[in-house]
Amino acid sequence: MWGSIISEWASLLLRWLHVVAAIAWIGSSFYFIHLDLSLKPNRELPDGVQGEAWQVHGGGFYRIMKYLVAPNQMPEELTWFKWEAYTTWLSGFALMVVVYYLDADLFLVDRSILDLTPIQAGLFSFCSLALAWLLYEIACRTGLARRELGFAIGGYLFLVALTYAFTHVLSGRGAFNQIGAIIGTIMVANVFAVIIPNQKKIVASLIAGVSPDPKLGKTSKERSVHNNYLTLPVVVLMISNHYPLLYATRFNWIIVAIVLALGPVIRHFFNERHAGRKSPWWVWGVAAFGVIAIGFLSAAGPRELKTGALAAQPTLANVEEIVMSRCSMCHAAEPVWADIVTAPKGILLDAPEHIQRNIRLIGRVAAWSSAMPPGNITGMTGEERAVLAAYITQTDR
Repeated sequence: MWGSIISEWASLLLRWLHVVAAIAWIGSSFYFIHLDLSLKPNRELPDGVQGEAWQVHGGGFYRIMKYLVAPNQMPEELTWFKWEAYTTWLSGFALMVVVYYLDADLFLVDRSILDLTPIQAGLFSFCSLALAWLLYEIACRTGLARRELGFAIGGYLFLVALTYAFTHVLSGRGAFNQIGAIIGTIMVANVFAVIIPNQKKIVASLIAGVSPDPKLGKTSKERSVHNNYLTLPVVVLMISNHYPLLYATRFNWIIVAIVLALGPVIRHFFNERHAGRKSPWWVWGVAAFGVIAIGFLSAAGPRELKTGALAAQPTLANVEEIVMSRCSMCHAAEPVWADIVTAPKGILLDAPEHIQRNIRLIGRVAAWSSAMPPGNITGMTGEERAVLAAYITQTDR
């Protein structure tokens, strides 16, 4: 009992910290991208200043200037933006350990996809996290990132290929979390391994009275732009575990591919507006088409759903038998599943009236998707999901 309570509270506190830190990081990142793009040149500005921006907020006016490389003299005080990013990753990884690694049987493994032990799944997750970041870093440091369009297309195809592989190794929920964790790791590593070290080198040069290398700022800006275009997809992937029709359906990897494309396209719209250029309104047509496509793909049902004709029209008794045998060991007044002391989300499925009351929810998580049972740990079959789907469809008519 106490193990379950501690795990639940750890999950809540870590998730709270993760969300707050992410808001601070994304907020400051979006702000500085906007600021950078909206700077205006002015002949009266000091030497080396790229441009300035006037802003109003909270009843006050702010005049902000950006030096192209660095000022001639080191300022007395500097505000560094780094712990927002570091805290986001540290809390996110800790949350990943608590939710996905310690409960790998439920959330990381799906034995109907691949029969992995929790240790195997955890090692696969951690190693792929490190390897994906390493490949990205090599691609950047060998100069491939200088070819912006080719690098963007190659990076996109790389992430889609990873997603396809993950959905054939891990559970759908685990796969979505994994690709999101990889993108988040790349973004934080850009701050930790490139942006902050380069800024420290610039500061050291100023203190030593030496002109800083302009390449340091240029490289940092390049990584910052990468982070800017990756932000929206990673946010969707991080909240996707609440939406089974995304991660637990047949074409889940294609849904991720669309999200990975839509995020940068939407950011492009705002970046163009911040820069004072003509607004690319076509972006919203592409976004609408992508969302509609996701809707149709999510309606395809789970991968193992049997779509052939059933021997007979299913009855409520058939549904009750399936739910009682596959779901009620957790969703009961007194769960019998190890480490579960109360029914998840307070949903009871241990009596006919409870099943009838929650029939639409059952359809969403166990018929139209394979989110439940988590990791298909009780072995619900494709035929059983088809029975649930057929019964719910006929009762809705």
